[in-house]
Amino acid sequence: MRRLEHRVVFGAFASLAPLLIAGAWLLFFEEQSTATRWTVSIFALLSFAIMAAVVRAQIGYPLRTLANLISAVREEDYSIRVRGGNDSMGEVARELNLLTRMLRDRRLGDREGAALVRAVLEHIDSAIFTFDNRWQLRLVNRAGERLLGRSAEQLHARSAADVGLETFLTGDDARTAEVVLPGGHGKFRIRRTIFRENGVPHVMLSMSDLSRTLREEERQAWQRLLRVLSHELNNSLAPIQSIAGSLASILARDPRPDGWQDDAQHGLQVIGERAGGLTRFLQTYSQLARLPRPDLRPMDVDDTVRRVAGLETRIVVNVAPGPPVTINADGDQIEQLLINLVRNGADAVLETGGEVTVSWNAAADSVEITVVDDGAGISGTANLFVPFFTTKPGGTGIGLTLARQIAEAHDGVLTLSNRPAPARGTIARLLLPMRAP
Repeated sequence: MRRLEHRVVFGAFASLAPLLIAGAWLLFFEEQSTATRWTVSIFALLSFAIMAAVVRAQIGYPLRTLANLISAVREEDYSIRVRGGNDSMGEVARELNLLTRMLRDRRLGDREGAALVRAVLEHIDSAIFTFDNRWQLRLVNRAGERLLGRSAEQLHARSAADVGLETFLTGDDARTAEVVLPGGHGKFRIRRTIFRENGVPHVMLSMSDLSRTLREEERQAWQRLLRVLSHELNNSLAPIQSIAGSLASILARDPRPDGWQDDAQHGLQVIGERAGGLTRFLQTYSQLARLPRPDLRPMDVDDTVRRVAGLETRIVVNVAPGPPVTINADGDQIEQLLINLVRNGADAVLETGGEVTVSWNAAADSVEITVVDDGAGISGTANLFVPFFTTKPGGTGIGLTLARQIAEAHDGVLTLSNRPAPARGTIARLLLPMRAP
């Protein structure tokens, strides 16, 4: 800074050198009195001294002010502002003020974003760990503290081997593994990601407990299944129990009432029918539980759809022409799936009138087969795919469940929904992957 000031002052004097030389010539080489010479010399020296001080003040003070502002910015202190005029220094000061304001806003945004990230990490159920390039733990959220059974202060800078996570820092980036740690055990979904901080690679490890979710889903599935099983068993066992009690009462009388043989025969017939119903019910359950893996072979979608439509004899099923498509699938299973969908549509339109239409479309990687009916629609979707749940008299309640299992075995998706208003009825969509035959 001082060297710059010196150069400015020296440059000012250098620019006045011709004037100084000319003045000295007039004073010392021309006829002038001694008093005049001294007076002029002293006045010139004072003028130059004042000029040097003014130049230094005009240049040095703004530069020192700007240096202080830059030093404050370097220390991340963005509260200092510089006043500037309409000259070039003022323009530099305004630009520095704008830069300071931008850096302050950016720092504030970074802090708010970091606070949001910390809040999100603290409230998610997955355990999050970050390790540096030496595999030392640098960050852990509350779920991670619970999983390891220690606080973040106790875990900071501990090695991955010390906390029992070393095996998860190598191998596949995403996997499912059995985990046994102080704060939890079971099946976990583990993901590993590499990121950089100050140019140094770090590892972020996330661990999600699947066991609790699977157990909850399993519990809900069992509840739904047992509710339906109880309903079906009670429907059959209640009349069997009642009729058996009536028959026991008749046979216990002496003498027996007139026509007791006919009553006994009728009662035994009803008991046999209900027992047969239970047998069929268990057989359908076995069919659902023993669905074989699909035998993938070339299947012509057009032929399959038209064959299924022709199997429904109660109504005429419309087939909308579609593109010629051949995919690899188990033709027998897909036929059974479509038979269930078409039969459901036919049942619906027999009650309300209307039509059932089957169509299909092909995309680059999938085929969508659609079954649309003009029936009453779906009153509730919660139990659509619950095994043995049915609203039809005499229905088994496994048709849609079996259909969805077949779709998922083919890596496909089956959905049912009501048609958009003002149309009524149901639309079933079967999405199958386009596998090359």
